Amino acid sequence: MRAHSNTLTFASHARRLLAAGALLAVLVVAGCGATGSGTTDSGGAWQPGASSSAPAPSPTEAAAVSLTATGDIILGNAPNRLPPKDGEGFFDEVRPELAADLAMGNLEEPLTVDTGTGKCGENSTNCYQFRAPPEYAAHLRDGGFDLLNLANNHGNDFGAKGLQNTRQALEQYELAHTGAPDQITVVDVRGVQVAVAGFSSYAWSNPLTDIPAAKQVVTKAAEMADLVVVQVHMGAEGADKTRVKPGTELYLGENRGDPVRFAKAMIDAGADLIVGHGPHVLRGMEFYQGRLIAYSLGNFAGGGNTLSRSGRLGWGGVLKVSLQPDGTWVGGSFASTYLNGSGLPTLDPDDRGLGLVRELSGADFPETGAIFDDLGKISPPQPG
Repeated sequence: MRAHSNTLTFASHARRLLAAGALLAVLVVAGCGATGSGTTDSGGAWQPGASSSAPAPSPTEAAAVSLTATGDIILGNAPNRLPPKDGEGFFDEVRPELAADLAMGNLEEPLTVDTGTGKCGENSTNCYQFRAPPEYAAHLRDGGFDLLNLANNHGNDFGAKGLQNTRQALEQYELAHTGAPDQITVVDVRGVQVAVAGFSSYAWSNPLTDIPAAKQVVTKAAEMADLVVVQVHMGAEGADKTRVKPGTELYLGENRGDPVRFAKAMIDAGADLIVGHGPHVLRGMEFYQGRLIAYSLGNFAGGGNTLSRSGRLGWGGVLKVSLQPDGTWVGGSFASTYLNGSGLPTLDPDDRGLGLVRELSGADFPETGAIFDDLGKISPPQPG
């Protein structure tokens, strides 16, 4: 196992393995500030896991690792815009598609009580802040998620205390998290070490707009683990923002990064998969150096109708990828979803998201775009 000297790893699917071994405490790394106990200022924390009594296979013996990922997740907005039945069964419709060795989502809201430090004041205009009750972390666990990205524009809606409460809520339900500055979360998946780091254009996350600094994070992650996944909240927002073009994208005057340049730089630094979100619409996918870049997975959940369900804004999906421990592509698929009348994720029998992603991948990346068949299977482009 390749790991940083002050790194222990979080056992993936720990809650499903409790009967197989003893409970252990493990460390999620938050840069060089990790001390081996307690929490760190940049978000690292002790989290519970479980270890099987059987020895883990070495990476060279392990089979391919399966990963699933989604776009933006909002469970509701307390106190008045919460999902039916207080969120019970929130992800039931899509849980089979989420099943994987490591299931990841972008949690775009704090799980916290009202800290009194909401970003939207009484006289705010065009200001959106979200929070869900801390106990809603159970819905994420029950839905099959293992790890949540917190690097996004709403992660700090209720200040540092709200963000701390979110981490604690996730840890209480044995869910890993990533996205704080210098935080690299390492997950043990059947003996394969998977590092996940979250990026956005905000101070409470790894840097999106400082590409040299971002590359240092990914390079370090590649030294610590076999596989590196980059979760990144990037790009302008809106129903008309489905296209990916070279250059910096702005939204409401904010620099939302240069998605193409960032993604390729992270792969050059050692990333094996780029999972994008942020525009609130689906975008195309391409392969670079044999690694998949998903530029945006759209809106996945907007409980309490917190996200628009209008047209393309209501479409999302589940990305599933299988990789060898050295990052070699094995296979992948995309399952279309949409937001139902309550904003919950629902499988789309019309595959509207798949049709859009296929169209955009061909239009934006004619030479490098991912190839999709009618069932959503993803293949790299054939050499011309």
